[in-house]
Amino acid sequence: MEKHALEEYIEKLQEKKLLLRHNCTLETAKQAVNHVAYDSNKAARNTLFVCKGAGFKEAYLHDAVRKGAFAYISEIEYDVPVPCLLVSDVKKALALAAAIFYDNPANDLCVIGITGTKGKSTTAYYIKYILDDYMRELGKPETGIISSIDTYDGVIKEESKLTTPESLELQMHFRNAVNSGVEYMTMEVSSQALKYGRLHEVCFDAGVFLNISEDHISPIEHSDMEDYFMSKLKIFSQCKTACVNTDSDRLQRIMEAAENAERILTFGTKEGADIYGYDIRKNGMDTHFRVRCDRFDREFVLTMPGLFNVENALAAIAVAYTLKIPEEHIYTGLRRARSSGRMEYYANKAKDRVVIVDYAHNKLSFTKLYETVKAEFPGMKIMTVFGCPGGKAYVRRRDLGLLAGQHSDKVILTAEDPGPEDTRAISEDIAQYVRQYNDNCELIDDREEAVKTAILSSEPGTVILITGKGNETRQKYGNKYVPVLSDVELTKKYLAELEDRTRDPGI
Repeated sequence: MEKHALEEYIEKLQEKKLLLRHNCTLETAKQAVNHVAYDSNKAARNTLFVCKGAGFKEAYLHDAVRKGAFAYISEIEYDVPVPCLLVSDVKKALALAAAIFYDNPANDLCVIGITGTKGKSTTAYYIKYILDDYMRELGKPETGIISSIDTYDGVIKEESKLTTPESLELQMHFRNAVNSGVEYMTMEVSSQALKYGRLHEVCFDAGVFLNISEDHISPIEHSDMEDYFMSKLKIFSQCKTACVNTDSDRLQRIMEAAENAERILTFGTKEGADIYGYDIRKNGMDTHFRVRCDRFDREFVLTMPGLFNVENALAAIAVAYTLKIPEEHIYTGLRRARSSGRMEYYANKAKDRVVIVDYAHNKLSFTKLYETVKAEFPGMKIMTVFGCPGGKAYVRRRDLGLLAGQHSDKVILTAEDPGPEDTRAISEDIAQYVRQYNDNCELIDDREEAVKTAILSSEPGTVILITGKGNETRQKYGNKYVPVLSDVELTKKYLAELEDRTRDPGI
């Protein structure tokens, strides 16, 4: 990969009207940038250091200089013996520097971006399964994905910490993909990434807007619903084709914003959508539905549970239509599709206890989950195990508490990445809303103990919903991530124990 001189970064920052001034000598400007970093621990000889982040301290810059940083990008000029590139927006400047450093790899990829309050991960995996099926026939490498579940770029495969990585890591994943011969990259796009410029300099071949509902409202995320919504809408200013769900709330404003894209393609279950889904029905555990567009009118099958997943499938079909993927690969890909930790069904041998592990963690996803469970398991009792994260998205505590209280026979509140807060305090906050509808609410701080209690204490004829963590294998306590068994692993473990107890009641 070619190393670019500092003067190229200066020129691009000027071109994008981000550079206010700089004090580089001609000699320094001609020097090659060997590394770009915003973490002083990763600084080395000939690093261009970027001073970003709410927790940034001047000491980090001094540390980076000691390790070899020869220039820095910042919104503030500091007293250090290396030149400053003073910018108006350091987050956008970092995104631009990252794209330059990695030689603009997104230009050599087909990039699909998905935003929305609910369904991003499932839609991303539906798209990946379709594209992988197509690539397999062509004898080409599997496609890349950047999601809240995991990341694969042809080189790295790892569990994700952020829905959308910081711009420097994002461009690194794009470069790995290009170097590995990967042609498609499907990614979830968070409102935070759009708001704070992590996706600056990225143009999506297809940008998907799934839905919108109140979420992520807190002092460290979005000040109000309008800020959250406007952040989501930014995706349309950087995509070629806007794929819009006509079933979404606030559709008129979404369509108006979509005019910023080169082209609009709609999908949904309402007549008039370009990708129109209809005749939706259950057949055993599978979901069958038909899709009509100007290229075909045919049936598709989802073997992944959840009637609400039809909307996610329609989004994936819209993307495949946009990218001209043959319809046989759309059909096969969707039929095979799975999304780890999303609507995973487990049951004991007698099938009188069903456990559903799902990532549902906001008002819209909880609403859809309860609708599906009541439709698919009529007459069965519902027990819900969940929590809310600490330090953010405070509105969820009210919304999820009220929904769980209304629709559950029993609720168990537990840890779900409490971070800077006390787990019990978070649970008490949620419990006040649960108890407006249901006093059968238990607080168990340890998540494994909560899942164990739910499964082993359940009566025949119960559906147990374990939401919020899916297949994640860590919990955030304070600023650290602690390894834990995933909800899927816990479910299997305690369903097996339930079977043992059923065979031998003396256990």
